Amino acid sequence: MPSKLPLEPGKPSGKTEKLYVAAGCFWCIEGQMDMLKGVTTAVSGYAGGRTKNPTYKDVMSGTTGHAEVVEVTFDPGVIKAEDILRIFFVSHDPTQLNRQGPDVGTQYRSATFYRNDEEKALLEKIKAEMIAEKLFPGKIVTTIEPLGAFTRAEEYHQNYFAKFEKASESEKAQMNAGYCSYVVSPKIIKFREQFAHLLKN
Repeated sequence: MPSKLPLEPGKPSGKTEKLYVAAGCFWCIEGQMDMLKGVTTAVSGYAGGRTKNPTYKDVMSGTTGHAEVVEVTFDPGVIKAEDILRIFFVSHDPTQLNRQGPDVGTQYRSATFYRNDEEKALLEKIKAEMIAEKLFPGKIVTTIEPLGAFTRAEEYHQNYFAKFEKASESEKAQMNAGYCSYVVSPKIIKFREQFAHLLKN
């Protein structure tokens, strides 16, 4: 776990900021980010590609250059951008190139996205910090890319795992139950254990 994480969340400032991160399937990272105190919304979408307004089918083809991305909106008084990024790095495997577990392709790459030079400098700073802390046995391959356009994913993708957890057994059977149970759920459980002190009640 990163050494610089706060022991307790801060106080609300009334302000909001945004970060854009990618770490494989957006169901996982959205579910994780949305649990953090100070995060007001975590929205699944697509960024980093060449075409406008891509669909899920377009992105899954692997031909548009997009990644599955989560837009994280947060109160910097409660949780700082630096801490969200540190949590992001250790909530997935940033040493896997163009994949996370069973999900393979550039659309599943580990990536962070910036809208201006200030955000780019922050992303570079935290990536360098993660490398210096030697938290991972392999080389960190997380890219730092200009955001360009962020396209919100189809509505059924939003809060997918949260909806899955609340669903009845018959409803779960109509969802991607195997993937949620064996891929997403273990990551969410681990996240809850690692960052219990920073999670919403």
